[in-house]
Amino acid sequence: MTTATREPQRAGTLAARLQAILAAKGIDPDTTPAGPTVEPVTALELADRRIPPRYREALATQAEVLGWVEAVTRAGRNGPAGTRGIAYGPSLLIAGTTGIGKTHQAYGAVRSLLAAGVRLRWQAVTSADLYAQLRPRPNHDPEREIQELGRCPLLILDDLGAAKQSEWTEELTYRLINRRYTEMLPTLITTNLPIAELRNAVGDRVASRLAEMTTRVILTGPDRRRTQPSGS
Repeated sequence: MTTATREPQRAGTLAARLQAILAAKGIDPDTTPAGPTVEPVTALELADRRIPPRYREALATQAEVLGWVEAVTRAGRNGPAGTRGIAYGPSLLIAGTTGIGKTHQAYGAVRSLLAAGVRLRWQAVTSADLYAQLRPRPNHDPEREIQELGRCPLLILDDLGAAKQSEWTEELTYRLINRRYTEMLPTLITTNLPIAELRNAVGDRVASRLAEMTTRVILTGPDRRRTQPSGS
């Protein structure tokens, strides 16, 4: 019983001494120090963390690309917080020679959507990486991955037709494009191939759907990588 009564008294004495020490130093023990001010992070800033460093300041400058941004924004639906989200929308096929700025325009379009207040979930993949990711291997479910890409609200499919083609890659491309075609989900597609040659690379079924679902943008000019080493 004696031990049980001494411990609370000792604890109370220590607390009182600590308060006295803090008071002597001009510190109010009941005041919680304020932490650093946290600035709100915008959707554009969050997206920039996912965008490859080379394209984090990309700007969409082509009239057709800017028109696509406006069309997708108009087609958006209001979310619970009043922000616009992607429900459906048109797609864009950006074609041109190597280094012309196709990928730059695609990422610039994504950044323009975010800057316009559109809330979106998006993914980006090159055709070569797509096929590499979906190749069968142990403990990997390629079916789940292609389904996720197929229903993602916005997809950048970069360098379509650049990877070595086979019946297997053609079938994968068809399944992905057909899913997005059917669901009317916005897709930004870039290709180095002339439009006339794209059909031979991806097959008739894919080419037919691309012809209907996309607006085509043909970029011309010099190789930006040669004339502007720090650009895209």
